[in-house]
Amino acid sequence: MTSLSDKNPPLRSYSESVEHALAVTRRGAEEVLIESELAQKLARSEATGQPLRIKLGLDPTAPDLHLGHTVVLNKMRQMQDLGHRVIFLIGDFTSMIGDPSGRNMTRPALTREQIEENAKTYFAQASLVLDPAKTEIRYNSEWCDPLGARGMIQLSAKYTVARILEREDFTKRFKAGTPISVHELLYPLMQGYDSVALKSDLELGGTDQKFNLLVGRELQKDYGQEPQCILTMPLLEGLDGVEKMSKSKGNYVGITEPPNTMFSKLMRISDDMMWRYYDLLSFRSSADIAALRQAVEQGRNPRDVKVLLAQEIVQRFHSAQAASAALEDFDNRARGGIPDDIPEVRLSGAPLGIGQLLKQANLCSSTSEALRMVDQDGVRIDGVTISDRGLKVAAGSFVVQVGKRKFARVVLS
Repeated sequence: MTSLSDKNPPLRSYSESVEHALAVTRRGAEEVLIESELAQKLARSEATGQPLRIKLGLDPTAPDLHLGHTVVLNKMRQMQDLGHRVIFLIGDFTSMIGDPSGRNMTRPALTREQIEENAKTYFAQASLVLDPAKTEIRYNSEWCDPLGARGMIQLSAKYTVARILEREDFTKRFKAGTPISVHELLYPLMQGYDSVALKSDLELGGTDQKFNLLVGRELQKDYGQEPQCILTMPLLEGLDGVEKMSKSKGNYVGITEPPNTMFSKLMRISDDMMWRYYDLLSFRSSADIAALRQAVEQGRNPRDVKVLLAQEIVQRFHSAQAASAALEDFDNRARGGIPDDIPEVRLSGAPLGIGQLLKQANLCSSTSEALRMVDQDGVRIDGVTISDRGLKVAAGSFVVQVGKRKFARVVLS
């Protein structure tokens, strides 16, 4: 694959617009490979007026997108605003394999019906970030289904098992004796073949996708194409501040959730994690974010800055009016019916499971009682009813209510 010496050789001087495009590309990115090649592609695009073809693939393994998905979607929108053509690829074929990236076991297979149902909503939700008029939507079954058995064998012949097993998650599973199904070994090849079919100039993905993106680059060389450049974006931690944002982990903020729910969830992130969200989700300039950080260091209440972030996100996916109403609702619920003299409880060990939090705050006598109260919708955090018994609460300060009469202001670190 790409050697360390190839990664990013020194850039020669380019026009102001190309330098600006490179700066936009770098912001918030984990890695750009190979930056000198991307600069050349941008310069050629500027000279010919031919936009770059920029690809992002998502497998419709769940029906809804969350803020973690929008980290790469935001970058795609920035590239659209620079005048390039983005391809939103729905992996309806690769979903039947299941992306093994970061997995320590084989993914359960989805049925064709589940995949088609999930795919229906993906582009509609992605269009809340992307400009639909500048977006090409494709499905990889268009070229993967026609491959057939003969084509799949020919594609497989282009890569060795040893190279596939260089992938960290495969290596760990192999050494641990954890089963790896043969079809999982095909996943990087199929994702790479997407880049060949689409003649991609640049592919985006999370840091966990780097191996797959590099396979696409190598396959393009085998097929006589100019290899794509690669842009990896960080993985956004969820509300617990630890695990990657995921609906299955219950630590997510869905982009189609109601404004009040979205706002209250964002207000639960820790003060430290707030800056990570600003860096990866906010459309504010780097200078604006730096000024906000300095203001907090000089004594401004971090809650005020978190409110600005929550309002920006709600406004993006709903409206300015919805964002204002969500703030008013949040403040009203935080104040309403809460006694003035509630005890303050300081706890450590964040993120802390909701059952343990309620027990340690002396709001329930046991974790089993706490979970029963959650099941009965008898638990609120800052006025928001908690219905997920698997919730892990991130560090921060918040008012917890159990039933009608038990309150505590919890400071969790």
